[in-house]
Amino acid sequence: MNWDKIEGNWKQFAGDLKARWGKLTDDDLTVIAGKRDQLAGKLQERYGYAKDRAERELDDFIQSV
Repeated sequence: MNWDKIEGNWKQFAGDLKARWGKLTDDDLTVIAGKRDQLAGKLQERYGYAKDRAERELDDFIQSV
């Protein structure tokens, strides 16, 4: 799967994202609206991840769906 599909079906994937990263709020997911760079930034903010770790986490997520 690629990020374009996730972005296109954002509302469907928002629940999966929240299940995986419970510190993300509904408001966070609404503001992110499928934008990968914004999601990576929120992961860094909420979880204290370094940028490369946030990107790895997102890559793992894409592979899992």
